[in-house]
Amino acid sequence: MRYNCGNLLIIGGAEDKENECKILRFFYNEAGAENSRICIITAASERAGEAAEPYQQLFKKFGCKDITALNFYTREDAYNEENLAKIKRSSGIFFTGGDQLRITAMLGGTAIAKELHRLYESKVIIAGTSAGASVMSDTMIIGGQGDTPGEDLIRMGPGLGLLRGIIIDQHFAQRGRIGRLLTAVSLNPQVLGIGIDEDTAIHVRADGRVRVIGRGTALIVDAANAVLSNVDELYDGRPLAFAPVRVHVLCEGYEFNLADRTSNCSVAQPSG
Repeated sequence: MRYNCGNLLIIGGAEDKENECKILRFFYNEAGAENSRICIITAASERAGEAAEPYQQLFKKFGCKDITALNFYTREDAYNEENLAKIKRSSGIFFTGGDQLRITAMLGGTAIAKELHRLYESKVIIAGTSAGASVMSDTMIIGGQGDTPGEDLIRMGPGLGLLRGIIIDQHFAQRGRIGRLLTAVSLNPQVLGIGIDEDTAIHVRADGRVRVIGRGTALIVDAANAVLSNVDELYDGRPLAFAPVRVHVLCEGYEFNLADRTSNCSVAQPSG
C-alpha cells in the first residue's frame, strides 16, 4: 500500500503541559516557533472554550504571538468564510480531545475539511490529541467494549482521511486497547494499526517515516501476511483467531518506515 504523507503529529492523549512539555514544544517549533500562526480546533469537545484555554496559554508561554481558537457548534460554522480564512493562514493546526465523532460530524466533507487536506498536502504541521488523534486516518475507531478480541470490541467509522491505510488508537496502554486494535486490523489486514500511549506521539513525515516522541511507546500492528483468520465467524459470537501478526513496539529514539514496514533506531545509541 502507498501512503500519502504530509506533516502530522498524532498524540496518544494526556500529553505533558506542565514540565518539559516535549510534545507540545515539538509542535510549536514545527509550526514556526516565535513566527508560528497556530489554530486550535475544538470541534471534538462540547466545552469548546475550556478545551482551547490550556493550549492557548501554553503556546503563548512558549512565545507564540498569533493563536486562534476555532469552535465548531454546527456544520454551518465549517463553511463560514472568516473561519476558513483563519485556517488558511495557519502554520500549525491543533485538534483537541473529546469525541472524534463530533469532529467528523461537524467538519467531514465541508470547506474546512477540504482546506485541511490542502494544508496537509502543503506539509503544514497538523496535530491532534486523543480524539483529535483518532480522526486523522480515513477509518477511525469510535468505540467498543470487552477485553477479548471479537465483534463486541470494535466500532469504526470514517475519519478525516489525512492519513490513509492506517488506524490509530490512543490512550493505548493506559486503557488496555490492544484487543480492539487487533480486531480493527483483522477486519482489513492490509492496513496498519498504531496504538499510542499517553504523553507519547508519533511524527509522520512526508517521506513516510514515523518517529516516536515522548515517554511511552507506540505499538504498530502489521498483519499483511496473516494467513489464518476467522473474521467471518465473529458475528456468531466467537472470539478472534488471527495469525501471524507482526508487532513493533517503539519508544522515543526509534522510527518506523511506512513504505517497507520496517523499524530502526533513529538516533545513535550509546555503546557498551
